[in-house]
This record gives sequence, structure tokens and C-alpha cells, in this order.
Amino acid sequence: MANIERRTGVAGIVRFRVKVRLTGHPSASGSFLRLTDARKWAQATEAAIREGRYFKMAEGKRHTFGDLIDRYEREVLPGKPKNAGNIKNHLAYWKECLGTRLLADVTPALIAEQRNALLATTTRPKKPISNATVVRYMASLSHAFTIAIKEWQWLDTSPMANVSKPKEPRGRELYLSNDERTRLLTISKASTSRCLYTVVVLALSTGMRRGEIMGLRWSQVDLQHTCTLA
Repeated sequence: MANIERRTGVAGIVRFRVKVRLTGHPSASGSFLRLTDARKWAQATEAAIREGRYFKMAEGKRHTFGDLIDRYEREVLPGKPKNAGNIKNHLAYWKECLGTRLLADVTPALIAEQRNALLATTTRPKKPISNATVVRYMASLSHAFTIAIKEWQWLDTSPMANVSKPKEPRGRELYLSNDERTRLLTISKASTSRCLYTVVVLALSTGMRRGEIMGLRWSQVDLQHTCTLA
């Protein structure tokens, strides 16, 4: 239930203080100069509390975007050692653009504006930044918002859900012809390297990457359940 009290201040200014209490939930309060605004807020707040949205919205007004980035770098980034440097650079860009804004005020339109600004920048050789790079910048930001929603309860929804990503060009898919494959096997077999031929055969047969092949151990090889291709 919402309770609205009329209060008159020292300067004679009338304000309407609203307190919303629902069983099983913390209370919420607000102050307004107009009774109509107080009633609208009370109705919207009561609905938001019942739906579990209100206190996440309140957290979004209590923390800045910079707070989100700082906490993410402190608590989450250490668990991503392989790509931590790149992610930190990505987040530094977003923090520079939006760091002082409250989380509740970071809208899809603001993110899209900074996405477009990023697309307009150039790299050191004065080449336009690629769409793929911008997508990675957006992916880093998207994960930070996801953590803020799921683990910290700072937001109800992510503004990234309504921001489109730049289209990436389709990668080239290259396949060896029969003649190319035969020549590759012949050359690798004649190599002075004792393992090159085996590596090439494994790569052609399984599609494994170089790092996967070179890191393979006998304990990972099952010779009991091999299959023979007809």
C-alpha cells in the first residue's frame, strides 16, 4: 500500500512524501512537489516492486557506469588472463565516454552513438577500424552488463540488447584440392622434421588446429576405439 503525506517546509513549500510498503519487501519512498506526480510514482513503484524490478532500478541510480567498469576489472577480469589486456582496453574506451553517467541513464541510444564514433576512428596506419574490432569492443561491454544484472543485481535489463552490431565480412573458406593435398603430403614426408608428416596427416584427417595437435598427449589418444574409413 502507498501512503502519501502532505508536508510544508520552513519556506512554506509544500511537498508530498510517498512511502510504499508491501509485505515481504523493503519499503520505498519519494518526495514530490505535485500530488499528481506523487500518485503516479506510487502506482508505478508498487507495480515495479511486485514484479521485482524496483530495487534493481534503484541500484542503477546509485551506481555510475564507471563503478560498473571498475568493479568488473577488479572482480571479473583477473579470471580472464588470456584476453584480459584486450578487454581492459575495450572497457577503457567505454568508460572514457560514459563513465560519469548513472547506470540507469546509459541508454541504447548513447551506446549506439559511441559505437558509431568508434567506427569513425582510425588505427595507427590511418586505416579505418574494422567492424570485427568494434564487435569485440561491444562484446566486452555486453559481458560487463551481464555480470551487473545476474550477479550484482545493479540492473534489470542490458541496454546492449537493443544495440545492433556492425556486420562482419564473411571469412574465406579455403580447401585443398586433391593435387594440393598430395603435394603437401609428399613434401612433408620428405622433410627433415621427424614429426611434420604426422602433424599434417592429423590436421588433414581431423581438422585439429596446430596448437591442439602440438599439445596432444598419448593419454588423450584412444587406440582401442579407432574407426576405419572405407
